[in-house]
Amino acid sequence: MTQSHSGEQIVLASNNAGKVREIGQLLAGARIQIRPQGDFQVPEVEETGLTFVENAIIKARNAATYSGLAAIADDSGIEVDALRGAPGIYSARYAGVGASDEANLDKLLEDLAEVPEAERTARFQCVLVYLRHPGDPTPLICQGTWEGRLLTEPRGENGFGYDPIFFVPSQGCSSAELDPETKNRLSHRGQALRQLQRLLEP
Repeated sequence: MTQSHSGEQIVLASNNAGKVREIGQLLAGARIQIRPQGDFQVPEVEETGLTFVENAIIKARNAATYSGLAAIADDSGIEVDALRGAPGIYSARYAGVGASDEANLDKLLEDLAEVPEAERTARFQCVLVYLRHPGDPTPLICQGTWEGRLLTEPRGENGFGYDPIFFVPSQGCSSAELDPETKNRLSHRGQALRQLQRLLEP
């Protein structure tokens, strides 16, 4: 396998500012320079997969094709047990295509309005894919899972997406109330990125 070289540029298949910032922070110690796909005018691609891993590969292949660089893509979302795993891969568009974080969060709270606290268990899932080039037949695939439960109202100003209603039992607060360092240590994305970092190190 071709390893990552010092200062290698990798395109990140995302235009989500929160995600770009988080992944940039997590890989700050690695000899990798992350460039958002917006730097290369990469068009959005339709996520037609039925799983996180399929969608991550679709996004990474698209970014690698248009940028000419190796690509990282993550597909992540929240699985709610009371909703049989929904919103899952549809987390970013739960309230409709182009929905805001707030609209998605409000819809989830609405759908869980009658669910008692003991049954509000949920987890964040992140699947991270690294492609050396668009036709890479052996992508690196890393996964992280973060268990918690859902609050009945948002708490905290940090993070993005569903962070304000994701309660982290070990910390006694929501994900959006954690400082970035603690969140990165615990989170699904942090877990997956550390796996990837280990795989990319020579």
